[in-house]
Amino acid sequence: MKRRNFMQSSMLAGASLLTTSVLNAATLSSCNTAVTDTDTDKPFRLNYGVHDGMFKNHAGDNFIDQIKFAYDRGFRAIEDNGMSSRPADQQKKIGDTLASLGMGMGVFVQPGLGNDTNLLAAGTADHLDKFIASCKEAVEVSKRVNNKLFTVVPGDFVRNLPIGIQTANVIEAIKKGTAIIEPHGLVMVLEPLSDNPNLFLRTPDQAYAICKAVGSPSCKILYDMYHVQRNQGNIIPTLDMVYDEIGYYQIGDNPGRNEPGTGEVNYKNIFKHIYNKGYKGILGMEHGNAGKGKEGELALIKAYREADSFI
Repeated sequence: MKRRNFMQSSMLAGASLLTTSVLNAATLSSCNTAVTDTDTDKPFRLNYGVHDGMFKNHAGDNFIDQIKFAYDRGFRAIEDNGMSSRPADQQKKIGDTLASLGMGMGVFVQPGLGNDTNLLAAGTADHLDKFIASCKEAVEVSKRVNNKLFTVVPGDFVRNLPIGIQTANVIEAIKKGTAIIEPHGLVMVLEPLSDNPNLFLRTPDQAYAICKAVGSPSCKILYDMYHVQRNQGNIIPTLDMVYDEIGYYQIGDNPGRNEPGTGEVNYKNIFKHIYNKGYKGILGMEHGNAGKGKEGELALIKAYREADSFI
């Protein structure tokens, strides 16, 4: 998304003198709020969480160096889907870095399980045991990185069981998992996905019903706006309907799953809506960079400055 600035002078009638520095400063015509060069490294209004690789062209392959670069650009959080697979000492170093910078940690993905093995809808003892073990491991990972959130995907449909039975099986499994994590203040966020039609959990209202049935503060919804847009659209009204059970947001424009402004989703309006509802948590930047190299990374930062300029 391109941004233009203009400068008006009372000494010039009907003419503007445009300079390079003026072009680099954004004028947000939709809300009459100007972003100047001195604003570019200030913290954002909402708390966007970067991920490993997002700024590797500027900061190198080391995630900790990328975190420091992101901090200098105004970001105050990370998320890391693969955190649980990192060595424990690396998890601790990342956690210590975040603490020293005053940054937050969003989600990591439930340890050790994916859609193919996390078949909670089946209701079998084997799948339940694996899920319980992963919840116990999540507690340990969370301690090292000092976060409170991890993502859970219930897995695929089980075609030989009625949908009501499958839903009951998922609810019972989640209840057993929350019994483990709730004493530690952890929250599992259930993520509806759009990746393929075999997935059990696909819409926020479905996740909402499960969270209400589980009845624990340790079971909430991961509202990934990329997946919501692909599955059903209607992002803001749907968000309002399930808001009291949302524990986390993720971002990605569609099509392409890149930064805001590269697709069809009006993220400036959505961010304004989330901000006005009083959300204080992290919004995970679970998307790619539309552009390549350092230029693509700078364009991503610029896109977030634009989308975040909603006041």
